[in-house]
Amino acid sequence: MRVISIGPDPSLAYRPNLEKTETKEKEDYRNFESGSLIDRVFNTYKLMHTNQTLDFVKQKHSEWTGCKHTQMGMMDAIMSLDQLVDESDPDVDFPNSFHAFQTAEGIRQAHPDKDWFQLVGLIHDVGKMMALWDEPQWAVVGDTFPVGCKFQNSIVFRDSTFLDNPDDKNPRHNTEHGIYEPNCGLDNVLMSWGHDEYLYRVMKFNNCSIPEEGLYMIRFHSFYPWHSHGDYMHLCNDKDLRMLPWVQEFNKFDLYTKTTDLPDVDKLKPYYQSLIDKYCPGILKW
Repeated sequence: MRVISIGPDPSLAYRPNLEKTETKEKEDYRNFESGSLIDRVFNTYKLMHTNQTLDFVKQKHSEWTGCKHTQMGMMDAIMSLDQLVDESDPDVDFPNSFHAFQTAEGIRQAHPDKDWFQLVGLIHDVGKMMALWDEPQWAVVGDTFPVGCKFQNSIVFRDSTFLDNPDDKNPRHNTEHGIYEPNCGLDNVLMSWGHDEYLYRVMKFNNCSIPEEGLYMIRFHSFYPWHSHGDYMHLCNDKDLRMLPWVQEFNKFDLYTKTTDLPDVDKLKPYYQSLIDKYCPGILKW
């Protein structure tokens, strides 16, 4: 994990290390071929794709889904992300709390009537706080994918980073369906371990009242091979297909609100605290 050390001028620490200073075009986002951050990104995915096996994911479920690590309110959890820069992200080099408010504000502007959607924008990356508890970033950040079945070609760096993953050579795990039944539903599929699944589990454990559409956004927003490339449809059931457009709508704001225009967090906090109080109030177990 990379921790930002705040010096005399905080703006220097939070300024993104982007190739361009002007507004990025849509095709410039998620560039995994070039850029100043690409070596860091590739190394994170190499570790992820080597170590994220079916057995590893089961181990992480046993470690994290009991929510026994700490207790804190949601806003404190969001602000804890100030310490974290996502080493898998080729677009930004500033802490995740800023991206949280950027995403929420983008959704608020486009969907002023859906306060739960705005809240999802705010909290969707909070599961990355696992990295602050010494979980390696390759088990926290980055695109997710199913384990226990064939790794599809749409996974980023597919050709060069799975060579040492034992599941890729295991005949039980490397077929199209692997250990799963056709159209079993994503709820029955084990995804690579990361912040999506962790926050989803925290929401369920604490009985938060975010609608199912929002929970799908939280749980699958990093599942790019599915929502952006159309892979793994053979594992989906009707519910997954109904929820897919919601995840795709969320992705517009998750991706294209990553800009150098940093929000006034203190001004925005009271409004978003009211949404937290409505949908996931009080002290939560993590």
